[in-house]
Amino acid sequence: MVSANGSRGLVIAAAALAASIAIAACGSSGIESGGGGAGKSTTVKLQGKPSGSVTISNWPLYIDKKTVPDFEKATGVQVKYIEDVNDNAEFFGKVQPLLAKAQSGGRSIFVVTDWMANKMHDLGYLQNFDKSAIPNVVHNMVPSLQHPSFDPARNFSAPWQSGMTGLIVRTDLAPNVKSICDLFDPKYKGKVDMLTEMRDTVPLVMKCMGIDLNHVTEDDWLKAIDKIKAAADSGQIRRFTGNDYARDLTSGDVDAVIGWSGDAIQLQADNPDIKFVMPKEGCMLWSDNMVIPIGAPNPTAAEAWMNYVYDPKNQAQITDYNYYFSPVTGVKPLLKKSDPPAAKSPLIFPTKKFTAKCDVAPTLEGQEEQKVTQAFDAVING
Repeated sequence: MVSANGSRGLVIAAAALAASIAIAACGSSGIESGGGGAGKSTTVKLQGKPSGSVTISNWPLYIDKKTVPDFEKATGVQVKYIEDVNDNAEFFGKVQPLLAKAQSGGRSIFVVTDWMANKMHDLGYLQNFDKSAIPNVVHNMVPSLQHPSFDPARNFSAPWQSGMTGLIVRTDLAPNVKSICDLFDPKYKGKVDMLTEMRDTVPLVMKCMGIDLNHVTEDDWLKAIDKIKAAADSGQIRRFTGNDYARDLTSGDVDAVIGWSGDAIQLQADNPDIKFVMPKEGCMLWSDNMVIPIGAPNPTAAEAWMNYVYDPKNQAQITDYNYYFSPVTGVKPLLKKSDPPAAKSPLIFPTKKFTAKCDVAPTLEGQEEQKVTQAFDAVING
């Protein structure tokens, strides 16, 4: 979900959008600063040939069923793949007490949004890569993602996937939902979910309100949060969620949610009435990154994993499953051969026209960030 000031970043990887370098945000809640190791960076220490095991924490619906066993067969490394990142702030709250003690909870890789990767790095919670073990990452990363302002040399972060935040709709229940503003229509009272990720939800609501995200004030953020609060207090919004909005859509408990593009494709496989709808106001753009925390066991295997998924052949398999933007060059030609419809999907390779109204989240920092975050937290926590 790229900024030195704490945003969730995305640069669209499609060739048609190679010039569209964007910095985005899809993150939430107040993150306490400070902690052991703040301001210090160490480099992972490799130990020969990859072996043993590796534990990876990632978001749900983000990987196919073949990549992990294929990697295990190719390397001999055993993988424990955990889908326990549902919200950046929630995950940070779980691991921060461990990271403050230079422990990772047994995890060798986290996948977190750019603003969170930046936050963790500033606190001294992440290790720099040994790039000698990740030549595929060095050589195959799409040019538009190579030099984000928060990590210009990609010393500690490697994009996993990127995508869009917009509407996911049960088109059989709410065929007319086309706008973020539609989520506030009384006809959908109690049938709407919004994300706990502040840097997704609030900017989209600001777009509904006609606010130009290129010229946002603190007051604009707070006005949008007030609108969200009123909707929550009235029962218009059923609940605030992370990826777990999936079960509300599949059960029919909600008609529409603010959600992430690739999730819609996963849900659509079981219910063709669930679809990603580009809001008429445009979407938010974002990316997530693999990082290696301090205290990570077996960083050698962690870097072997990163190098493996940055092989275009292996990446194409992942992209063909999750339908997010790939950070790896050479994926589209492979998909043209293996899955032509995927190669044509605007969710994987969006055109400039498709994302013409899309934006990156405005940067928040200092007291403004604290005030806005506290106001949003008060809403989502009831």
